[in-house]
Amino acid sequence: MQPQITIRPAVEADFDAIARITRDSYLAAGYFDSPDHPYMRQVQEVAERAAKATIWVAEREGHVVGSVTLAVAGEPYADIALADELEFRMLVVDPAIQRSGAGKAMVEAIIDHARSLPGIKAVALTTGKTWESAHGLYRKTGFTRVPERDWLVPGTDIKLLVYRLDVQPP
Repeated sequence: MQPQITIRPAVEADFDAIARITRDSYLAAGYFDSPDHPYMRQVQEVAERAAKATIWVAEREGHVVGSVTLAVAGEPYADIALADELEFRMLVVDPAIQRSGAGKAMVEAIIDHARSLPGIKAVALTTGKTWESAHGLYRKTGFTRVPERDWLVPGTDIKLLVYRLDVQPP
């Protein structure tokens, strides 16, 4: 049986672990070749991100094992959120424990949180075109593709896919 996973807001003491897990998971998945890539440097600036967005961590046996960033439309970290959506970004799990339920626990906590927010009717996210393990997690937790909202990373030919889950009846 897997140890209990707790989802909670990140605190400053978590920032180094969040940066390490984000870097390690992106590199292990092959999304980037180097931790020195400009985007990789940016996602490791956790204090800057925390000043502009909500960051949660997944914790197991007292150790941070994952993190996710939440945003609503109009906030600096919202890329695709519509006015009635909660968006999540940078969902990462330590490569050493991936597929242990931490990612699923974070997604389920996000869905529950979205249901409690006034005016929020859905959760939306963007993911890489080739990030198959992520696609599987999102499908397993009820998300569906919204291909008409797919977009290209500015200045590149990298296509990002959008998924959405309705959390309130229409």
